[in-house]
Amino acid sequence: MAENKLTWMIGGKAGYGIMVTGMIFSKSCVRGGLHVFDSVEYPSLIRGGHNTYHVRVEEDEIHSHIELIDILVALNKETVDKHKDKVTERGAIIYDSSETEINEGDVRKDIRMYDIPLLEIAKEHGNELMMNTVALGATMAIVDYDLGILEGVIKDEFSDKGKDVVNSNIESARDGYNNARANYNNNFRSKLSPSSDKGMILLTGNDAIAMGAIRAGCRFYSAYPMTPASSILHYMAAHELSKGVVVKQTEDEISAIHTAIGASFAGARAMTATSGGGFCLMSEGLGLAALTETPLVIALCQRAGPSTGLATRTEQADLRFAMHASQGEFPRVIMAPGDVEEAFTLTAKAFNLAEKYQIPVIVMSDKHLSESHKSSEKNRFNIDYEIDRGFLVPEWNDGEFRRFMITDNGVSPRALPGQEGTVFRTSSYERDEYGWNSESPENRTAMNDKRIRKTESIISEIPDPSVYGPEDADITLIAWGSTKGAVLEAMKFLEKESINANFIHITHILPFKAESVRKMLESAKKTLIVEQNHDLQLGGIIMQYTGVCIDRSLANYTGRQVLPHEIYDKAKEVLAR
Repeated sequence: MAENKLTWMIGGKAGYGIMVTGMIFSKSCVRGGLHVFDSVEYPSLIRGGHNTYHVRVEEDEIHSHIELIDILVALNKETVDKHKDKVTERGAIIYDSSETEINEGDVRKDIRMYDIPLLEIAKEHGNELMMNTVALGATMAIVDYDLGILEGVIKDEFSDKGKDVVNSNIESARDGYNNARANYNNNFRSKLSPSSDKGMILLTGNDAIAMGAIRAGCRFYSAYPMTPASSILHYMAAHELSKGVVVKQTEDEISAIHTAIGASFAGARAMTATSGGGFCLMSEGLGLAALTETPLVIALCQRAGPSTGLATRTEQADLRFAMHASQGEFPRVIMAPGDVEEAFTLTAKAFNLAEKYQIPVIVMSDKHLSESHKSSEKNRFNIDYEIDRGFLVPEWNDGEFRRFMITDNGVSPRALPGQEGTVFRTSSYERDEYGWNSESPENRTAMNDKRIRKTESIISEIPDPSVYGPEDADITLIAWGSTKGAVLEAMKFLEKESINANFIHITHILPFKAESVRKMLESAKKTLIVEQNHDLQLGGIIMQYTGVCIDRSLANYTGRQVLPHEIYDKAKEVLAR
């Protein structure tokens, strides 16, 4: 019998509470001291379509979801048909035969079928939408988990909807629990029980990005809603009063980036966020921030393109776009966190880099990282952090203020509007040290060199890539961003077969630590790069900067996140050659 190890999925149409049900299950497990990683999939529809919430639970920390399902909660037949082949041996399907007709032969005989009157119980308590809550109660009975923990989470989740809604949901869960207990043996092969309190919280990547911005002293946030970046706006709006952040939902992404630039110009730490389509509209503003040397942080949460593409699916195909967006050449920083902890710390770091070097900093996520939940210990977010506002001068006594003064490291003195003695002018035109427009070739060369010179100092603050696993490995895996979790889980599979693998995870992509990466790769026996795009964009960047060509690749651009077993299979294939 497996103890504290379970994969659970609920599936059904949009509008039937799939997401909130999955969240309640995840929170119930975390509240009991268990580790969770969950993944959501949904079409770009308000109602209908096929929606799933996949939760993986274990005693120890986990970094990714996996393909298999121990318990499948099917609110309709489509869920059964789409996912029955992923149900594990002697796994379970919870369904309601009055709503979902399953004929003999539709599913394997080893799968345990729990026919629970979900709709009938829900209607008894006043709302058929509570079918999902009934299924949660049945799940608790099947895995022998503390129903009181679930009830506590339900109470917290629905507290703002009033006592009647809270009580109806709790009663629905209890009746689902009792029905499963009364009608089925309590011998399912997987059980969950509360563990020791690890002081954990459950966060998405977007939650962590927003928290990192607030920790860094962000005082202005503007955005136009676009999946999968929208929940950053939701988080910031929910905390604007308590955290002192001005939050603006603008009419479009052009307005979003320019209001953020204006706020930063006025002295506030400012940020915006979008996805690929919105970033297209922001590219001119990106150049404006670069030329006016106005600090700016942008969260770029990728989804599958081009154009609208797959609006609610994941991909990592915007890396080159982020590197080269907007006309001309100018320094920028691009960072790509791989999990919620890195999303928090790198976003906070982005604000210091933006102000210290007066540049745009792009924090790249994707739909998978942005919307998947991972449990983490709270103390990981208690970071030492000092706000560094860079060359921000409190006063100026050296004649006319030279806002764009040529300096050795390219960083010029910056003042806020209204400071005595620091009057200056700026625009989107090239200018001289005082801000006057200038088209002279000498000035143009000097100013362009000044800006680009910042890169030399920035790179000294960029850490080497993180390396996981033994130094002497049979195979070296390389990845960036959210594929980190699947790679770490694949390494566990390889370790069980006594295969030594290590992993180079590149979080700081621009400026690129070419020499460090080159040395790491030259010492590798065999290499495999994992990316969520067709062109292997990081692989091309590595080749560009180091001259090293990665041996083999796994390119996934299905719109769904690469899975640990896919990386494991590919690694075995590479090793066999």
